[in-house]
Amino acid sequence: MTDSYTKAVNSGFTKSLAKKLGLPRPAILRRYRAGDPLTVGPVLVLSDDASRGDADSLAKELLGWSLDVRREPTDDARWGAVLLVLTESARPTDVSGAVLAAGSVLRRLAPNGRVLVVSRAATDGDAPELAATRSGVDAFLRSLAKELRYGATANGLVLTDGAAADGTSALAALRFFLSARSAYVDGQQLRVGATPSDAADSPADLDRPLAGRVAVVTGAARGIGAAIAKTLARDGATVVCVDVPAAGEALARTTNAVGGTALQLDVTADDAGTRILEHARSRHGRLDIVVHNAGIVRDKLLANMGPAQWDAVVAVNLDAQLRINAQLLGADGGAGVEGLRIVSLASTSGIAGGKGQTNYGFSKAGVIGHTRATAPLVAALGGTANAVAPGFIETDMTAAMPFVTREVARRLPTLQQGGQPVDVAEAVAFLASPAAAGINGQVLRVCGQHLVGR
Repeated sequence: MTDSYTKAVNSGFTKSLAKKLGLPRPAILRRYRAGDPLTVGPVLVLSDDASRGDADSLAKELLGWSLDVRREPTDDARWGAVLLVLTESARPTDVSGAVLAAGSVLRRLAPNGRVLVVSRAATDGDAPELAATRSGVDAFLRSLAKELRYGATANGLVLTDGAAADGTSALAALRFFLSARSAYVDGQQLRVGATPSDAADSPADLDRPLAGRVAVVTGAARGIGAAIAKTLARDGATVVCVDVPAAGEALARTTNAVGGTALQLDVTADDAGTRILEHARSRHGRLDIVVHNAGIVRDKLLANMGPAQWDAVVAVNLDAQLRINAQLLGADGGAGVEGLRIVSLASTSGIAGGKGQTNYGFSKAGVIGHTRATAPLVAALGGTANAVAPGFIETDMTAAMPFVTREVARRLPTLQQGGQPVDVAEAVAFLASPAAAGINGQVLRVCGQHLVGR
């Protein structure tokens, strides 16, 4: 869908007029294109004294990615990214120098630049000073993200369970956040655990990290589902596109576009999971990735809601995912789905709720809940379960909203615009990648740092 306002305030006479009138001027976001550089300029790596070792390790890795890496602020650079490493900060006073050094260069952060903060998670056994320091990083990062302009974003990696700053999954997350693939992810803290010892290393071809993998995408006929199918295929996966028989024509278009296979299936069917597994195995010999994207909305105030609205939303958005997961993980005791990556579509409505969306909010909060509970079950098979929570994404559904409501929703995020289906797809593809093996049970919001929730 087009955002005419954003286009207008970034070109010609209307750009000058908007600037004079002080109108909001959302930036044109830089999105991934093969062959483009990873960042829009040099990367400045900063740390407090205690975290210098991790900063050195990360700087070395970044140099290996052919980036221009610098360790001291200068006035002659237009920074593509600032990496702030606070992994070993033990007291609130420890972070002052590094934080203020980062602040001193923000005016020279390039449009669509990145600020990344690497820290460690607070735990129940931490001393009060350590807990205060690690907890403080969260609100610092989210506040900083609200201050950035011109399409720049700030996100954080929170290391857990003794994860190394230069571990495979931490580096995969770092690369994702630095890149244009994370254009609409802002103000988010992603918890990254230690990469399992038997997990795959980073792929040799970073542009095709899913080569050789077989992925199933439900609700793939159009919108976000079609974008997910196309992005997974771009990254090398063979894609099974699933949707209801009524969407057969659109499903065929998506399937042809990605060179995959189609499975006409209602995900609420009692045997949906079994049929998905049988199709993937019989046609492609394996199943590596399942993306639960199928979903519906039936918005009504609760006072006006009946079983038709409530039960249908819960059946499609939540109960179908639970049943499919149970059948996939239960088949042959999980044999044949070792290393399975499950990515479920939640929503910011499942975090903060929404008027007229008691049914939808319940279902999407349920997705978050079952993702966290499923994570240890699939981890026992060498896999992961994560969720992506989109905010306002430009789709046919949002295009049908009343004009004023749609425009207000677009301007509420820090990035002052709606996201595109591909923004959700990029996050799904990252979480489905082998290098993300240390990320499990997490919810990654793709919302431009929307005001709702956290």
